[in-house]
Amino acid sequence: MSIGGPVAGVSARASARVAVTRLMLTNFRSYGMLDLRVEPQHVVLVGPNGAGKTNVLEALSTLAPGRGLRGVKLGELARSAPGEASVRPWAVSATVASGELETQLGVGYMPGGEDAGIAKRAVRIDGVPVANPAALAERVRLIWLTPSMDGLFVEGVSERRRFLDRLIGGFDPAHARLWAAYEGAMRERLGALRAGAQAAWLNALERTMAEAAVALVASRLHGLRALERAMDEQRVSTFPHANVAVKGTIEGLLGEMAAVEAEDRFATLLAEARFADGEAGRTSVGPHLTDFIVRHREKGREAQACSTGEQKALLIRLVLAGAAMSSPSAAEAPVLLLDEVAAHLDEVRRRALFDEIDALGVQAWMTGTDAGAFSALTGRAQFRRVADGQIRPL
Repeated sequence: MSIGGPVAGVSARASARVAVTRLMLTNFRSYGMLDLRVEPQHVVLVGPNGAGKTNVLEALSTLAPGRGLRGVKLGELARSAPGEASVRPWAVSATVASGELETQLGVGYMPGGEDAGIAKRAVRIDGVPVANPAALAERVRLIWLTPSMDGLFVEGVSERRRFLDRLIGGFDPAHARLWAAYEGAMRERLGALRAGAQAAWLNALERTMAEAAVALVASRLHGLRALERAMDEQRVSTFPHANVAVKGTIEGLLGEMAAVEAEDRFATLLAEARFADGEAGRTSVGPHLTDFIVRHREKGREAQACSTGEQKALLIRLVLAGAAMSSPSAAEAPVLLLDEVAAHLDEVRRRALFDEIDALGVQAWMTGTDAGAFSALTGRAQFRRVADGQIRPL
């Protein structure tokens, strides 16, 4: 049987509890139109660099709260013709299956639909418009790993924090809402500082911001403990155990005082920073500056001091632990988006990764240039060739 042939005899645990079974794209990246139908098992997309494999994973990532797999602006996701100056609208639609139930999720972007200068995604669930993209996480959890994340532990703090918040948001959809509330309050305060608002109004805004910030950090700490438990429960793994922690102003305050006192203290810090924040045009203190600290437990050192291979292995362990976390308020199981994940793993670790994904009972969408790197998935996955804007069975 050829690689990617009929998936006969697939084990029960390889049938994902939640799976994307259809993906439709309109004017998205390299795809003018795409209608891709798959089974609930793993999907392996194979093709040369630049063929559009990652674009498929990025399209799926727009079904999660936040900026998606590449973290770009909404207008940058549109397909454009050479020399075309205007931005086209784009749309992503997916069928998500959970047992016998199916849900239709749709997101899109219409140029000119900005609200107060901020681009907005249009979101629909079963054809019904939804105001908050965080509601998507209640229908499908998406966790991704890309080659650009290989430098996560040695580059900026912001990427590490976003990585952690995405993992927690997959476990708890309310986390994304808390982040949105905090970000909105922070944006409103900066606007008031620029406008020269009176102290009474700034006091009220800073109180709102402090309440949102403490709630966000409490959610982050709760999620961090859940991530640690998930790793502890994964006793047998080829990938190293990670000790995890967060370091930030409010995280420190909550370690010393009750939440109400932390709110008061943070509101005071914001008031003291009004002039500097107004001059700089940014907020100088808060959970948007928190760092995510990861240590290699067996080696006893921080991830940034580990080798490139060890850092990759730690990332994979965190992603697998994130996929193992469950919550009654979130979709039953996540869908993993793994871009070029097999490229720098030896055969032993590739097989171990595929086996651990199977043990989690999740669907994974994976990309690579070499179908042979995924040979251990023969009979457990469906293989597709990506070339010339088309996706066909391999």
